[in-house]
Amino acid sequence: MHARRALFRRVLTLVWVTCLVTGLVLMANFGYGMWKGVAEQQHLNQVWTHQLAAPRPQVKAIDPSLKRPVDGVDFAIRIPKLGYYAAIREGVDSGVLYASPGHYPETRWPGDPGTVGVAAHNVYWINFPQLVKGDEIDLETRYGIYRYRVVDTEIVNPDNRTALVTDSNGYHLTLTTCWP
Repeated sequence: MHARRALFRRVLTLVWVTCLVTGLVLMANFGYGMWKGVAEQQHLNQVWTHQLAAPRPQVKAIDPSLKRPVDGVDFAIRIPKLGYYAAIREGVDSGVLYASPGHYPETRWPGDPGTVGVAAHNVYWINFPQLVKGDEIDLETRYGIYRYRVVDTEIVNPDNRTALVTDSNGYHLTLTTCWP
């Protein structure tokens, strides 16, 4: 009986130590991922700032070649109310969103009629709950700055893509995130 109890205690100790080590590894992995994401966003912001510093000829028509990713960056977003600024990459897969906000490839580019779609992790990159009707959101491109205002917020199912419809009249920006 004593041997059984000792074996049981060893097994419990082994399970406890395994859970502890697994938890520490998971926390370290998350911390490393957060650090890497922030470092990548800072790098993208520097790349974007460097691109904007390069001299560009003044033209009346927007050169279509400017509406493509350069060095992994599409354009930048600035939200004055939140003091937020970030370069935006092309795509909305987890690899992109882990390091920055992403542009939905099937949506328009800033300055084109229709809807520009941008995704970001809630609070991790943009603190969406703090945005209210009338707040300013600027998209900074290689060919100008486009100012948008928050007009509405809506919670939808992940498979509902109606907010990203690009053939609507006017100039629109849709920001998406997971909820909450």
